Amino acid sequence: MKKAVVLLSGGLDSATTLAIAKSQGYECYALSFDYGQRHSVELDAARRIAQSCGTIEHKIIRIGLGEFGGSALTDARIAVPNTPQEGIPVTYVPARNTVFLAFALGWAEVLGSADIFIGVNAVDYSGYPDCRPEYIEAFERLANLATKAGVEGEQFKVHAPLIMLKKAEIIRIGTDLGIDYALTVSCYSADDDGRACGSCDSCRFRKTGFIEAGFPDPTRYKS
Repeated sequence: MKKAVVLLSGGLDSATTLAIAKSQGYECYALSFDYGQRHSVELDAARRIAQSCGTIEHKIIRIGLGEFGGSALTDARIAVPNTPQEGIPVTYVPARNTVFLAFALGWAEVLGSADIFIGVNAVDYSGYPDCRPEYIEAFERLANLATKAGVEGEQFKVHAPLIMLKKAEIIRIGTDLGIDYALTVSCYSADDDGRACGSCDSCRFRKTGFIEAGFPDPTRYKS
């Protein structure tokens, strides 16, 4: 079986991406980050999902993106908006996916893997620039230019299987693959018990996705 490094946040999209990678016959090595996010309860969700999906190994790496701030997800002084925003919202974390993919690339090279999976989406999403197809293509080119394995002929592939799917389509796929979405936490400001606010961007997309998919929403909300 081929090995794959799968970025796992603990949310709905990354859980579905992990299930897709497994369904394609990969041995999955899950990688999560404690990066100073205010919603760190998602790491508990990532642990549950990794165990439920039978990953070979699950690493949680601590990195200090919170030292920079600049995002409502890493700076307590910036409020998480509860209404839709124009342009790129304050929940964007500068360079987050670039940092995450760089770590995934390093682990993949050590494992002898050429495959990295990431659950980015460019349809039902908040407008983050590092969730677009052209970004994924650019990072894949970098991976093949900047590594010993790439120079010696290995061809790294960054898989983004959800990138052009609506949330309802993602939920249907994950449900077919046996994902228990009650294990996941998507909310940008979930409380310590994992209960969602119901009003942030992520909650709104998730709620609408379950309605459009025709499945009960298993999310626990604060009220």
